[in-house]
Amino acid sequence: MSLVSVSLLTICGLEELASHSTRGVTHILSILDPDWPEPDAFRAYDHHHRTTLQFHDAIEPAPGIILPQVDDVEAILAFGRSLAQEAAAREDGHLLVHCHMGISRSTAAMLMLLAQARPQEAEDTLLEHLGAIRPQAWPNLRMIEFADGLLGRSGQLTTALGRHYARQLAARPDLAGPMRRAGRGREVDMGLSAARA
Repeated sequence: MSLVSVSLLTICGLEELASHSTRGVTHILSILDPDWPEPDAFRAYDHHHRTTLQFHDAIEPAPGIILPQVDDVEAILAFGRSLAQEAAAREDGHLLVHCHMGISRSTAAMLMLLAQARPQEAEDTLLEHLGAIRPQAWPNLRMIEFADGLLGRSGQLTTALGRHYARQLAARPDLAGPMRRAGRGREVDMGLSAARA
């Protein structure tokens, strides 16, 4: 399976959407908080195919939080399959995946799309590719745990994600505190554990 005949892959946050309006985006995966309105920036885009999902960027239950569910991950993978089916009819394309900050939900979505499109590629290689697209990537663990099972990767994608967290924490040790306060301590612990391994 090919990740579309897509020549460009972009990950961004809401504030960056306007800067991509003239870049020939053909497909958009939009991940927003529940009840968040459609971004006005899309009015300036050329015709494109867009799928929108809405859930919070969280990995643990909390009051008022709508967690990503397996159905959301299945919808992302279905989006990827539809891109692959269009591949024969397109010469090129530009896939843009965004969430609010372009760091967690969108990078998790792009990682699972890459893993789906390249089933033989090693998990660490997929994460290296993700890092080249979006250096600040910190993929949502809950989303990747679901994708790992759905893609039949036997936990290897999640394990590799721990090594990715370790690299991000080594580069930015100041991230650990804010991530813990945001309810993402399990991800930080995975990174610290991988760093010690």
